[in-house]
Amino acid sequence: MALTAGCPAEARLLQALRDSEALLEGHFLLSSGRHAGRYVQCAKLLQHPDRAAAACADLAAAIRDRLGARRPYDLVVGPAMGAVTLGYELARALGVRGVFSERAAEGGFSLRRGFEVRPGERVLVAEDVVTTGKSVKEVLAMLAGLGVTEVAVASLVNRSGGDYPFGEIPYFRLADLEVPSWQASDCPLCADPAAGPAVKPGSRPGLS
Repeated sequence: MALTAGCPAEARLLQALRDSEALLEGHFLLSSGRHAGRYVQCAKLLQHPDRAAAACADLAAAIRDRLGARRPYDLVVGPAMGAVTLGYELARALGVRGVFSERAAEGGFSLRRGFEVRPGERVLVAEDVVTTGKSVKEVLAMLAGLGVTEVAVASLVNRSGGDYPFGEIPYFRLADLEVPSWQASDCPLCADPAAGPAVKPGSRPGLS
């Protein structure tokens, strides 16, 4: 369940998504290869500094309240490109360093540009929307390879359909959204000429 389910912070986020036209309606091809009739494009919210700051302040406050600590983590890591802005704003709200990871040529993610995780740091991985969690899981694998032992995940929106998409790793979010999706062969929108072809609204081309 979302940290703020039924609370003002969840309502504020959902309203900000609507005001930013970040809740899209149509026929979409997801990174998983599945089709959906709705899509959450948080980049349209995060382009507004005031809305981004407010949402991340709510998320940081909810994490602090849940854990009972003023500074529960030491570093925020956001996978590029989608979580660069979110990771920065969440780090600012928590009063800690914020860095971003980038896709490596050999696959997965890596830290570049002189970014590093210092020994013993508690790391929070930031993502705007969690659906399959593929990018986050790759960042978690990177952090495990760097010897990080205390890690958690935070997002604005959870679309995974589950409370624990990362197993035993703690997961914090402001809102849960249920968006039905289908395999392409079963997609009712594909059978509707008015819906048009499925389009990919995210930042990554193809299905990688």
